[in-house]
Amino acid sequence: MSKGHILVVDDEEDLLELISYNLRREGYEVDCVTTGETALRAARSRQVDLIILDLMLPGADGLEVCRALRSDPQMREISIVMLTAKGDEADIVTGMELGADDYITKPFSPRVLLARIRAVLRRRSRAAAIDDNDAVRIHKLAIDPVRHEVMVEDRKLDLTITEFRILSWLARHPGRVFTRQQIIDAVRGDDYPVTERSVDVQVVALRRKLDKHGDYIETIRGVGYRFKE
Repeated sequence: MSKGHILVVDDEEDLLELISYNLRREGYEVDCVTTGETALRAARSRQVDLIILDLMLPGADGLEVCRALRSDPQMREISIVMLTAKGDEADIVTGMELGADDYITKPFSPRVLLARIRAVLRRRSRAAAIDDNDAVRIHKLAIDPVRHEVMVEDRKLDLTITEFRILSWLARHPGRVFTRQQIIDAVRGDDYPVTERSVDVQVVALRRKLDKHGDYIETIRGVGYRFKE
């Protein structure tokens, strides 16, 4: 039985062959295309679980494809792993802010790519199964959104509204990297302004209140934050 349907988008034929071989051997159903326009048509016409997306493509580039996927209700839930030679911090941040679930630079290890794909699909499946009102238990942490309460071991944390929202959001998506802007979009309330700088301040405060468990919130240099998986 197939583990999922993956669409690989790259204009290098040798690379397509390498990736598709490893994916099929792992049990995935695979389609390969070489342009952004073809990728969007394929994503609309088939049931696709994840797209491996190069940024430098003829015609519509990978960023345009990612933007189109995330703005289309029919395709916005497809996971996206960017696989590209563009490895500058600015490129990574841009890709993540547009909605990529992960970002891998070339050259790459096929084994690492497979591991990252499994992690993305696992996180997506877990997130789909969790309701926003469900309690979250992870590591030594228990988060109750109904009672607006966080317990670490047997100690109740005294959190502000924004600290609670940030911690809850990150803990519901362990292993996934979020840029500061994505965190702002997730926790912003109509009555509580949040800036990118204030996200850093809130994280520092959360780590202090989590005490010896402050390393649950990991800094991804040049990108943002993630909750330890």
